[in-house]
Amino acid sequence: MKIGIVGLGRMGSGMAKRLRAGGVEVVGYTRDPSKTEVPTLEALLECIDIPRVVITMLPAGEVTGSTIERLSELMDSGDYIVDGGNSYFGDSIERAKRLEQKGIRFVDAGISGGIWGAELGYCIMVGGDPKDVSSLEPVLRILATEGGFAHVGPHGAGHFVKMVHNGVEYAMIEAYAEGYELLTASPLRPDPKTVFQLWMNGSVIRSWLLELAVRALEESHDLADVRGWVEDSGEGRWTVETAVRLGVPAPSISEALYRRFVSRQEDSPAMRLAAALRKQFGGHAIKPAAPGGSSQADNAS
Repeated sequence: MKIGIVGLGRMGSGMAKRLRAGGVEVVGYTRDPSKTEVPTLEALLECIDIPRVVITMLPAGEVTGSTIERLSELMDSGDYIVDGGNSYFGDSIERAKRLEQKGIRFVDAGISGGIWGAELGYCIMVGGDPKDVSSLEPVLRILATEGGFAHVGPHGAGHFVKMVHNGVEYAMIEAYAEGYELLTASPLRPDPKTVFQLWMNGSVIRSWLLELAVRALEESHDLADVRGWVEDSGEGRWTVETAVRLGVPAPSISEALYRRFVSRQEDSPAMRLAAALRKQFGGHAIKPAAPGGSSQADNAS
């Protein structure tokens, strides 16, 4: 079997490697001429088996949308498009409807596993028509770790489940981060790496994320070379927005998202006002901004 992958970044290239190791021939296309294996999408489609299967591993939004649209112009009825990126589930539902009008089969696959997936296997959450998913299952199971494949519902369900997955991931990372800060602040001075390693054995909070935290602390014991700036993906925001729309309380996920926003503020305008208000009503000391935007201690009583 010979299939195509569009997008050869960290995930896409790792998936191509795992598929090849599992006996599937893969042709990869990316817009970077130094990394692509074929020059165009047309060339990609010309050299893969019919019915053609193309997996897209691209950033969510316009890039994925325009690529799938272009593929739909080039592909024939009965061909398959698998969107393995982190697309918004509502977009996936609409894409499936448009592609169905052309007879092109569409499957949305939420894929987790990061850079380790090529070696350890991925967790693959698939949405789509049961017949289409069944046809693609042999390929997707090569990508998946043992027990890491499931058809979770109709079109859009794969990306919806991946969205919720990422929201939970936000909350877990935030909880481990808060635990780390408590450990480092304590005068008892427990070593966080030793504690995290201990928790990996028999503790109810052991996880792969905790294992990665140990790895990070082995590489940089006090994380002095890491800036506390944390980016957020679209999926974290979509999870919170969806929770609001459905009336589902999700305080931990929401707070974890907001904490990422806080991480990017050098000097919070909200906290400046809070400090000013405390001075106004209670005469509390403030720390005025020093030249250049930093703060210095105010010794006034």
